[in-house]
Amino acid sequence: MAEATTADGAAGLPAAARRVAAALEAAGHPAVIRIFPDSTRSAAEAAAAVGCRTEEIVKSLIFRRSSDDAAVLVLIGGADRVDTAKLALVVGSKTGRADADFVRRATGYAIGGVPPLGHATAAVVVMDEGLMALSTAWAAAGTPHAVFETTPADLARITGAVIAAVAATPAA
Repeated sequence: MAEATTADGAAGLPAAARRVAAALEAAGHPAVIRIFPDSTRSAAEAAAAVGCRTEEIVKSLIFRRSSDDAAVLVLIGGADRVDTAKLALVVGSKTGRADADFVRRATGYAIGGVPPLGHATAAVVVMDEGLMALSTAWAAAGTPHAVFETTPADLARITGAVIAAVAATPAA
């Protein structure tokens, strides 16, 4: 595993991870971006690489708001799914899943490495309140091999997220 800090080691990171490092530094977040040889594309893969529970992985999911075609970034735990009806209430409109082209245009990153910040365009950001129960969490850092550790409070601060209950209730 290779590591680089946002302050002085970002030069050794892939270009997409360097953009995340710069965004973290600009936000005043002292994260270390970690690069893994194995994929961290899915929550399960990221948890295995990091050595944490799937719940401690933050998924950055992009939706498309129907009313104005705006990008909506949902930050949610790795084991959770988004309840789109709950999300619609928070963002004031129905939403739909964004395709890979929309995600790339809106964020500047490919699916599987979308970070919670440093996007090409501003998005509406919603963070599931369930993440607030964690002491630490891991989020994507621009590539399917890069992650950084944070706290839910810091994640909410650096993304400007609205914190709301948007996770689907597990089936009984």
